[in-house]
Amino acid sequence: MALVEIRDVYKSFQRDTQRIDVFTGLTIDMEAGSFTALMGPSGSGKSTLLNLIAGLDKPTSGVVRVAGAEVSAMSPGELAAWRARNIGFVFQSFNLLPVLTAYQNVELPLLLTHLSGKERVERVRIALDVVGLGDRGDHYPRQLSGGQEQRTAIARAIVADPTVILLDEPTGQLDAKSSQEVLTLLQRLNKEFNKTIVIVTHDAHAAERAKMTLHLEKGDLVEKRAAVSGAAR
Repeated sequence: MALVEIRDVYKSFQRDTQRIDVFTGLTIDMEAGSFTALMGPSGSGKSTLLNLIAGLDKPTSGVVRVAGAEVSAMSPGELAAWRARNIGFVFQSFNLLPVLTAYQNVELPLLLTHLSGKERVERVRIALDVVGLGDRGDHYPRQLSGGQEQRTAIARAIVADPTVILLDEPTGQLDAKSSQEVLTLLQRLNKEFNKTIVIVTHDAHAAERAKMTLHLEKGDLVEKRAAVSGAAR
């Protein structure tokens, strides 16, 4: 059984009197330990698919199942608790709180758990070490480079040991060097820690790092391409 199952999903939005159909029967499987890039033109449904997997949005019809849990059928309360345990989400704009240090930003998801203070300290320390920012915990976002801010956001996404890490345009606001560093980090999380990762990207170089690339166009899966051996360094 796939870790992420999208089954005959329809999704439409109402804009004034017009109905906009994003998905009309989309079916996709993503295996545990996979690293998937979602590509396609703007408006093809990439970010909507990410939001459906995260339970941030619901399909009009069809089933979204993650790790055996039917996300599309949960109540808002159930979703919040499920998301805290299973989803690490990294936004394009980093979404770090400027009044908190890197350490405090990373700790935020753990405040919703029953972990002790000592356990939280250990989790945050490990997450910051994994992303290479063990010595930047007391820095505020304004004191970090763009690449360091994104890595802080990734540390926050992994600190609760989620089932799936979802990233929306993770390199969209970064320079070439920082982009490569972030992509190398994602590959390491996938290979060494067996994390299941899904990224939305317009960047072909970013997609090359993934094991599988799915091309969406007008809400349809038009191409599914596995990485060429050796391409995902």
